[in-house]
Amino acid sequence: MHALVICNDPPYGSERSWNGLRLAGSLARRNGVEVRVFLMGDAVGCAVSGQKVPDGYYHLDRMLEAAARHGAAIGCCGTCLDARGISEEALVDGAQRSTLEELTDWTLWADHTLTF
Repeated sequence: MHALVICNDPPYGSERSWNGLRLAGSLARRNGVEVRVFLMGDAVGCAVSGQKVPDGYYHLDRMLEAAARHGAAIGCCGTCLDARGISEEALVDGAQRSTLEELTDWTLWADHTLTF
C-alpha cells in the first residue's frame, strides 16, 4: 500500500500537523506500507531541526525523523520554505526540499492521500 500524508497547518497552535505526523509514523512502522509525507504552507516548520518546546509538548521534528528512519520519504515545499526563510540545511535528517511537481508525482503514486 502507498500512503501520502499532506500537512498544511503550522507545527504548533493547532494539532492537525501533529495528528498527520502521528498517523504517518504509525503507517511507516507497518509492514507492506510505503509512506510519503509532504509539508506545505506553515507545515514546513515541522521539519526544522532542533526545535525547543516547553516540557510536555510534542516534538514534530523528532516525529519526522522517526518516520524517516522507518522508511518514510519527507518532502518540503520549496516555495513555502523560501517564503518562511527556512534553508534546506535547517531541515531534519530525512527531509528534503521538494516541488509541486514532486507532490503531483507522489499523489499519482499514492493509493491513499490524507490531508491535515
